[in-house]
Amino acid sequence: MKTIVAYLAGICLIGITHLKAQESVVPTNDPNAPEIKFESEVIDYGVIPYDSDGIREFKFKNVGKSPLTITNVQGECGCTATTIDGKPGWPQEPILPGKTGTIKVKYDTKRVGRFEKNVTVTSNAKYPVVKLKIKGEVKPKE
Repeated sequence: MKTIVAYLAGICLIGITHLKAQESVVPTNDPNAPEIKFESEVIDYGVIPYDSDGIREFKFKNVGKSPLTITNVQGECGCTATTIDGKPGWPQEPILPGKTGTIKVKYDTKRVGRFEKNVTVTSNAKYPVVKLKIKGEVKPKE
């Protein structure tokens, strides 16, 4: 009996988690909502030297009809920072329609080898969550 209850509780938990994850990909119904459009959703560092500059920028434009507010930018792990020199790497002020901005990310280039990491951007846009990607390879220390 305990096994059945635990099994059903697990199924419910998975279902709730799945529904919660789906909320973020459903667009808002507001026709005047801001809309974020990136020049590219992937930055390829290529092959870079050990301990080199790991800062890169994602450029975007608000192609919607109202101000865009980025509420959070989160790296997938500790090797990907979205705070540069103690400051958020994204605009703190609203981005007006037709205006552009950048989101800075920093990969820890003291981690040797290939990498592919996601960066999650949360905003008040039509699609409130966007996944960006950084990838590349850090050469060993000489």
